[in-house]
Amino acid sequence: MIPRESDAKQVPASSKGWQSWRENLTLVLIALVLAFLIRTFIAEPRYIPSDSMVPTLHTGDRLVVEKVSYSFHLPRLGDIVVFRPPDELQRRGYPKDQAFIKRVIGEPGKVVTIAKGKVYINGQPLQENYIAEPPNQPFSPVVVPEDEFFVMGDNRNDSNDSRYWGFLPEKNIIGRAVFRFWPLDRIGFI
Repeated sequence: MIPRESDAKQVPASSKGWQSWRENLTLVLIALVLAFLIRTFIAEPRYIPSDSMVPTLHTGDRLVVEKVSYSFHLPRLGDIVVFRPPDELQRRGYPKDQAFIKRVIGEPGKVVTIAKGKVYINGQPLQENYIAEPPNQPFSPVVVPEDEFFVMGDNRNDSNDSRYWGFLPEKNIIGRAVFRFWPLDRIGFI
């Protein structure tokens, strides 16, 4: 005997409606979990709140900060890093969840000096075609400790950076700024 369509069990309309809602809810939950995991472990958007990185980044720029590469290697000279404020900045009143952005200038073990408008690493002048203007204040030589970095803003004379609050612990680094997605006329890799 061949089954006919009329022999098939009819599923009540309310059951079909609930199944559709359940599928949609499952998709939304999966999307939320994926968004959370991506933002927590892979990449996240950030907003630039000040002029400390001019001319490279401007107030209002929006960036993608990737969080994966520093699991495989340390930050490198010239990287633009986003980080949680070190203890000294927190003592000065900055909240511990506020993010900062600066350029890595000194890696662990390197000697950083500023003299005559130039930054020197181990006695060699740093080539800096990305700064707003040369630094106008000298800075005595310091050796960057193990697991810490010396960071500065590209707007050398208007940046609250390692010259004023000390070294940046590696553990405070959130990730590396890699891509500007806003404003649209300046979109691109950093």
